[in-house]
Amino acid sequence: MRFALLLLALLLTGLVSTAQNQKFTTLTYYQDDTLKLELDLFLPKKPGKQKLPLVLFEHGGGFSGGERSSGHSFSAYLAEKGYAAATLTYTLYMKNKNFGCDGKLPEKIKAFQYGANDFWLATAFFLQNADKYNLDVSKIFLAGSSAGAEAALHAAFWDYKTMNLYPKNPLPANFKYKGLISGSGALMDLNLITPQNMIPALFFHGNADPVVPYGTAAHHYCPTNASNWLLLHGSYSIYQHLVKLNGSTRLVTYCGGGHEFSGELFHKNQQILVDFLDSVLAGQKTQEHLIVSTGKTNERSKAYQFCD
Repeated sequence: MRFALLLLALLLTGLVSTAQNQKFTTLTYYQDDTLKLELDLFLPKKPGKQKLPLVLFEHGGGFSGGERSSGHSFSAYLAEKGYAAATLTYTLYMKNKNFGCDGKLPEKIKAFQYGANDFWLATAFFLQNADKYNLDVSKIFLAGSSAGAEAALHAAFWDYKTMNLYPKNPLPANFKYKGLISGSGALMDLNLITPQNMIPALFFHGNADPVVPYGTAAHHYCPTNASNWLLLHGSYSIYQHLVKLNGSTRLVTYCGGGHEFSGELFHKNQQILVDFLDSVLAGQKTQEHLIVSTGKTNERSKAYQFCD
């Protein structure tokens, strides 16, 4: 395991990508009598003969808010680098519901399930339309910020047959994502990740996040008698688990950082994410932990000695 200390201002103050002129196409990836789900698809301006890898992105917002347009900058940057990228509207199951400690636990889990299922629906859509958009269906990545990251993690590692809500839009039995990018996400159970289903993963997370735990803790750090208590395993715990499984993974830790870092690399220094995607496609393996000082400190960050 290689640890690096990054104090360069680049990671904290990097310029936002100027990809404003990149055009996109709005597509409906699922529709039934009561539901219509759309995405914005970004493609390279100069299409080549080689089939494109695809990145699917879901925004943050606590499963109750947010817009797919928040993924435009990231998706446009990917298109400039030779990727197809789609930012999704997905089911905001917790809209007008209580996601806090005194909410209802089954609804929280259902929110995760709908978010993951919408990733699966978008995947099925692109598998069916791969030739139309010149996509390589063996190179589909998941990405998400906060709630979107939780959806991505569960879409990658949940048992599809058990958790699929839309049997009329199935994924192939042997389908597997190429990799994932998670900004301040978490997983309900580390045992969901096995040597058989693990994929390369990049995580970035503030280790003082009070909303989604960086390590292993209750969601929102709810007390154990809370009606909405749920143990979650955040970026650091998942990273360590993948290392133990000898998987390929990277973690960027923002020492003292809170939940505001959930979208950090999607909006700044996006080349870091492209470098990860490129390395996965090149078949490179890594286990790397990059540590970034934010100049902040608190009790949660002090719990991790590498932030001293």
